[in-house]
Order: sequence, then structure tokens, then C-alpha cells
Amino acid sequence: MSVLIPLLLLVGALCVLDLLLTLGVIRRLREHSDLLAAPGGPGTVPVAPEVGTPIGEFSVETTTGERLTDADLAEGALVAFFSPTCGPCRTKLPKFVEHVAALPRGRNGALAVVVGEPEESADFVRRLSAVTRTVRESSGGALAGAFQAQAFPTLLTVGRPAGRLAVTANDVALAPSVPVAV
Repeated sequence: MSVLIPLLLLVGALCVLDLLLTLGVIRRLREHSDLLAAPGGPGTVPVAPEVGTPIGEFSVETTTGERLTDADLAEGALVAFFSPTCGPCRTKLPKFVEHVAALPRGRNGALAVVVGEPEESADFVRRLSAVTRTVRESSGGALAGAFQAQAFPTLLTVGRPAGRLAVTANDVALAPSVPVAV
């Protein structure tokens, strides 16, 4: 009986210590959740470059062998970044192709960049090349770096508001398809 009381006190003390440690862990998890959920907090990836972000210089070759530089992009050109491993990209691709096919400037009104390995991006490249200038590059390529594109799909419009190529819109909505009356 004399051993039972000290053992009971030891078990009680261990339970209180365990409760305090658990409460501390829960408090830290809440702090981390708040930090991760805060805009611009650690772990957040910008969806698209900010409006006004200058575009770096680049010189790339399109899938048709045409040389393309930052000087070749016209005011208001639509630039899109796709990845064949991205589910939303597969969903947005047909709408983008339809939208670009209807642009008044034709092939020069847009630029599509497919980021991925050649074998997995072949279908994207084929479909996009039919309507616009298309570049296929590996992850971390020249265009993704110049445009600071970190997420897919990214749709931007570009212009030269201060004489230098920059992002003029970073949340481009594709026009819904409108049936043509015959």
C-alpha cells in the first residue's frame, strides 16, 4: 500500500506533463497553420507575376523554327504557360486554343509555352502550334525565367507601358465560346 501512493502520484505527474506537451504542440500547429495560410507567407507560391513586373530579355526558337525575342511580342499579346502534367492545364487548353484562334492578330497575337519533357508535351505542342507561336521548354527554361512563371496554367498579357516589356494583366479570363449564327 505504501508503494501504491507514490506510483499513483508518478502516473498523475506524467499525465499532467503529457497534457502540457500536447497543448504546446496544438498551439504551435495553429501558429504554423496561420503562417502558411497568410498571403505572402512562407509556403505561398504566387499564381502569376504581378502587374507591372518587367519581363527579362529572351531569345528562343519556336516549334516551327522561328526565332523569337522579347522585342517580337506586340502590345497586348497573350502569353500562356502550360504543363502537360497539370490537370487544370488540360482543362483550360481547349478554351485557350479556341480563344487564340479567334484573335484578330492571328498567330502573332499570342505565345504559348509548354513546359515539360518532349514525349509528354507532344500533344500540347501539336494543338497549340496549330493556332499560335509555341515554344516547348524544360522546367526552368528561358521563358519561364524571363516571365517569372512559377505556376501552371499562367495566362498573361504584356505591353510596354514604360517602354520596356512588362506584364499588363495577370488574371486573363478566356472569352466564352460564342456560337456563330449561319
